[in-house]
Amino acid sequence: MKTFKELGVAADLIKGIEEKGIFEPTEIQELTIPYLLANKGDFVGQAQTGTGKTAAFGLPLLQKIDPKQKQVQALILSPTRELAKQIAKQLFHYTKYTSKIFTEAVAGGEKIEEQIAALARPTHIVVATPGRLIDLLKAQAVDLSNIDTLVLDEADEMLSLGFKDDLNKILEFTRGANNTWLFSATMPKGVKAIIERYLSPDAKHITVDRRNPVNKNIDHWFTVCTIEEKPDEIARFIKAQKGQPGVVFCRSKAGVQNLARELEERSFEVATLQGDLSQKDRDKVMRAFRKGRAEVLVSTDVSARGIDVEGLAYVVHHQLPDQIEYYTHRSGRTARAGRKGVSMAFITKGDFKRIKELEAELHIKFRQIRQD
Repeated sequence: MKTFKELGVAADLIKGIEEKGIFEPTEIQELTIPYLLANKGDFVGQAQTGTGKTAAFGLPLLQKIDPKQKQVQALILSPTRELAKQIAKQLFHYTKYTSKIFTEAVAGGEKIEEQIAALARPTHIVVATPGRLIDLLKAQAVDLSNIDTLVLDEADEMLSLGFKDDLNKILEFTRGANNTWLFSATMPKGVKAIIERYLSPDAKHITVDRRNPVNKNIDHWFTVCTIEEKPDEIARFIKAQKGQPGVVFCRSKAGVQNLARELEERSFEVATLQGDLSQKDRDKVMRAFRKGRAEVLVSTDVSARGIDVEGLAYVVHHQLPDQIEYYTHRSGRTARAGRKGVSMAFITKGDFKRIKELEAELHIKFRQIRQD
């Protein structure tokens, strides 16, 4: 295991990341950082959710920024507002001891007028969701003519959230960038199409654990019960976690509402995320959950995209997801930053085939749990 210094990271950046408790590089960071520091051109990095991709691209990106040039030099595209803000926050922490590098996060759900005003100030890095960036470009509120590096973070999630057309528009607009770096947990056809269309044929590809797209630190469990038994069984599992925070995934908004009610009736403090919430209410829910005022968050798949809550001990699947990629993203909410975590599925007898499919596709092994 190399140190960040051996990877070529500047001393003032190392001081900032160590203050955040990051002392040893992850595998994707060890493979990516030296290459991005030493080379220009396009890059594709594939690694599991929660393996430290933000620092893998963020640290080389920050070293490429010239703080004296008061113009946007880099653009990072992110699938959700939460993830965009999280990336901007991490870059801010990394640069605590460097020359001032200004990062602005812009996304839907907030007043565009305030974002336009913020972008009028000196800005070196813009972190944006695709839809809001298109709006800002139409308003001529952001100048991308001088960007040197474009980063596509969580490319698979951006496509699954319906940003294909917006991504194509942005990628056409930013063809002048010297470096396009694409990061993704999975490589579905849509992501491969973007790579073939917009990245150089000789782009560097780095893949961490191709045979293990799901974090090795996650234990995959399942228990068999009837649909009617699920609320009691899930409540029993949550109780056994002794107050540790976790997320329960449901396929639908109605499923979220029904299960939250069932858990509240069993005296659990529950927070919920589903599509009808305004951004203000969504922020309020996440703030309460992060501060420990609720021990469990019940959410739909789309509503939970980009959520990164430190120290989630477990993920629960009220039903297994329809798409295999969703299982990767769901389970990746836990066991982040080298921690251990549990992904627990509550299945009916008809779901055994689905368990076997997930095992074969994701190269994981489920353990059947019988709750007492």
